[in-house]
Amino acid sequence: MDLGIEGKCALVLGAGGGLGGAIAHALAAEGAKVAVADIDGEAAERTVEGIRRAGGDAFAIRWDIGDLTAIDGNVSAIEGRYGPVAILVNNTGGPPPTMVSGQSAEQWSTFFQSMVLSVIALTDRVLPAMKSASWGRIITSTSSGVIAPIPNLGLSNALRSTLVGWSKTLAKEVGGAGITSNIVLPGRIATARITFLDEQKAKREGRSIEDVSAESTATIPVGRYGKPEEYGDVVAFLASARASFITGSIIRVDGGMIASI
Repeated sequence: MDLGIEGKCALVLGAGGGLGGAIAHALAAEGAKVAVADIDGEAAERTVEGIRRAGGDAFAIRWDIGDLTAIDGNVSAIEGRYGPVAILVNNTGGPPPTMVSGQSAEQWSTFFQSMVLSVIALTDRVLPAMKSASWGRIITSTSSGVIAPIPNLGLSNALRSTLVGWSKTLAKEVGGAGITSNIVLPGRIATARITFLDEQKAKREGRSIEDVSAESTATIPVGRYGKPEEYGDVVAFLASARASFITGSIIRVDGGMIASI
C-alpha cells in the first residue's frame, strides 16, 4: 500500500531510540524526509545513521523540548532543509515514577512544561504551514495511563491526560483544513523506558525483574510485550494520506492489555 507521504517532511520528537526511533524509521521507509529530534544528540545521530543505511533521508537535531525558546529556531532549521513540517509526531519523555499526591508545585510545573506546554507550543508553530498546504498530520504519543491510570505513575497519568483533551479539541478545530490530530498510546512495548519501569517496580516490591515482567506479560492477551516497530508502523499509517478520515481518535497499540472497552 502506498501511504502517500513520500517527500513530505516529518518531525519526530524523542527519536533517539525506543518508540520515537521506531516511528522515525517507519516514516523514512515510506519515503518521508525525517527530522530526528532528541535531547541526546548522539542517540539522534544513531537513528539517522540507521535510516540512511536503509536508504532513507534524515538528519539529526539535538533538542531539549522543555526549552520553549528553542522551538522557533529548530523548526526554522528544519524548514530550511526539508520544507514545512507536514507530519508532527509529539513524543516526549516521561517523568520518574511517583505518587500523584505530595509532589511539589515545582515538580508539576517542570513536567507540565516539558510534556504538555512544549507539545502545544510546537504544534502551534507548525500549524500555519499545514493550513496553507491544506494537509497535515499531528500525532501525539502518550501512555495507557490516560485510559487506565498506572499505579505509581501519578505525574504521567495526570499530565498526559491533558494532551488527550487538547488533541480531541484540536481535531475539531483543524479538520476542515485537511489536518488530522490523533493520540496513540502504547501498552507494554519492549523499550528502555519499560525496562526501567519494570526495574523500579522490582526494587520497590523486593522482587526479581523477571517476575515483574512475567506478571505484566500475563495481562497481555497476545502473551508478549510489543515490538517498537509494531508501534512505529501504526503511527506511519496514521501519518499517511490513507488515514485522512481518522481524527480525534485514541489508538491503542497494546496487544489487548487495557481491560476497558
